[in-house]
Amino acid sequence: MTDGDVQSFPLTLDKFLDHAAKWRPNSEVVTARDDGSVVRIGYAGLRARSVKISGLLRQYGVEQGRRVATLAWNTQGHVEVWYAIMGMGAVCHTLNPRLTAEQLSSMLEQSGARILFVSPDLAPLASRIASLTPRLERILVMDLDKGFDAPESAADIRLLEPLLADAPNDMVWGQFPETAPSGLCFTSGTTGAPKGVTYTHRSSFLHTLRLLQADGMAVTGRDSVLAVVPMFHANAWGLPFATSAVGAKLVLPGRRLDGASLARLVASEQVTVGVGVPTVWLALLEHVEETGLELPSLERIIMGGAPLAPALMERIEKRLGVLIQTSWGMTELSPSGTVAPPHDQRRSAHLSGRPGIGIDLLLTDEAGQALSEQRGAEGHLKVRGATVVRRYFGQDQDAVDVDGWFSTGDLARIDADGNLTITGRAKDLIKSGGEWINPAEIEAVVGALPGVALAAVIGRSDPKWGERPILLVEVSSEAPADDESLLEPLKGRVASWWIPDAVYRLERMPLAATGKIDKLKLRADYGAR
Repeated sequence: MTDGDVQSFPLTLDKFLDHAAKWRPNSEVVTARDDGSVVRIGYAGLRARSVKISGLLRQYGVEQGRRVATLAWNTQGHVEVWYAIMGMGAVCHTLNPRLTAEQLSSMLEQSGARILFVSPDLAPLASRIASLTPRLERILVMDLDKGFDAPESAADIRLLEPLLADAPNDMVWGQFPETAPSGLCFTSGTTGAPKGVTYTHRSSFLHTLRLLQADGMAVTGRDSVLAVVPMFHANAWGLPFATSAVGAKLVLPGRRLDGASLARLVASEQVTVGVGVPTVWLALLEHVEETGLELPSLERIIMGGAPLAPALMERIEKRLGVLIQTSWGMTELSPSGTVAPPHDQRRSAHLSGRPGIGIDLLLTDEAGQALSEQRGAEGHLKVRGATVVRRYFGQDQDAVDVDGWFSTGDLARIDADGNLTITGRAKDLIKSGGEWINPAEIEAVVGALPGVALAAVIGRSDPKWGERPILLVEVSSEAPADDESLLEPLKGRVASWWIPDAVYRLERMPLAATGKIDKLKLRADYGAR
């Protein structure tokens, strides 16, 4: 007897845009320009342009497996280039515009990319990168059709748009294994040196399906999704793929992420779902509070990337009338790990939700041995699954243990219902007098105080104790003027010797490009006695 069979259907990312172009051709991708205007294109039109970019890259000698870099904001042009590179089987190496030319050049040297797509305002930075990167041959400027004054560059720098006029449109996408690499992203480097993470078509395809689940991000075709999380980091949390998969409207903010610009987009595009780090939504909230603006279309905000203060969660939900979904993930996870379901009655700022299918969590002791009780105890968090890194780019040694578990570097608890709480970073722990202090527990208490927008605790060198904690806060006028009022709530909540020795009020907390508090900078500026 011969068994039946099913058709071969490689899980490659080009299929998302193919699907959207065929079944939701007029659903829009909307991009905000610097002058406040917007540009629109349907999925069918976007796919046609992406195919031509693929044809242009083929003329430039790009083959399957070759890496092509981007240095750009969240725009239509960036989405087109993403699909053009990945659709033809090349690898999209996204670069963080907020890093230095030297850092970006180092990443390009590692990836070997010879072509770099850039946003117009980033062309000067691209030129500086080219002077440091002899291998970089071409710089193509997106999202502009005329009026470009090209800076002097060691690489050939041109506008992309005129080149597309004669580019072939017969490029056939796919036709490569689903296990082929699709993207390359270096970690944010907020706690250590950046490492390259390679995504495959299969890993990102499965990640997208997980995002679309009803207990996940739950994006549907009726949604208008504002993707504030950057496309240059961790696949923009998979949103360009998820919105294409269901034909949702994708709203891209460009480079302006101030509260007024975001509020204007939410109102004009009837945004239903916003996705980004807490600092972005704080800016939106402050603008709404100052102007009295109402944003009735906004239903949900999905937050991750940094701890969320309970007071800020309550304030946003009450003023904007939205439901906040907390989440946790990291570059190495593609990046989503857990998401709080949209209508979970046990939602809380400190809960990051449960893992979707395809992701498994494990708590271990410091030696890496699994805790005998996985519920209620604090441990070192490990993760494994189809979307989790196995080996970093350019490295021969696996980043996982013999059982496939990847160590996240996080400390965590899992409650009786399976909800994850990140309790700190192992690297952030402060060793004072031979005992450990967890900054995250202090930050959670102080961050919940009225007027405290952001709070960070770092270790400062101490001749007697080795390290002592200090508190850095970004506050508003509502915050108490004296430092003792910021420290008093810690008494009885944490051990007395955990209470910080000093308080520093910062006008602006330094943030990494992904919106996380930049503790490397804080340690450099305040960590020495």
